[in-house]
Amino acid sequence: MSPIKRTTMYSSGGKKLYAVRNADGSFKDIQTYERAHRADMAHKSAAETAGAARKAAKKKSPARKKAAKKVAKKAAKKAPARKRAAKKGARRK
Repeated sequence: MSPIKRTTMYSSGGKKLYAVRNADGSFKDIQTYERAHRADMAHKSAAETAGAARKAAKKKSPARKKAAKKVAKKAAKKAPARKRAAKKGARRK
């Protein structure tokens, strides 16, 4: 779907207007810039939707990495405690 072509005009009060024209050139719709812009921001483009899907797919793999890191950290924490106990025993002898 291609974006809507709009003609920019100003009202007598000085507000910016967007005018959408029909194929024959007559006005189909006239909106204030403020309302048209708000409506545009409310809708996501196809590119944004595709990007969000890619990000969601990527987010699943880091969770696995975090779990692996937690296991590695636990193992690393236990190892120094064993070493300390071995050193204490060596000193007592």
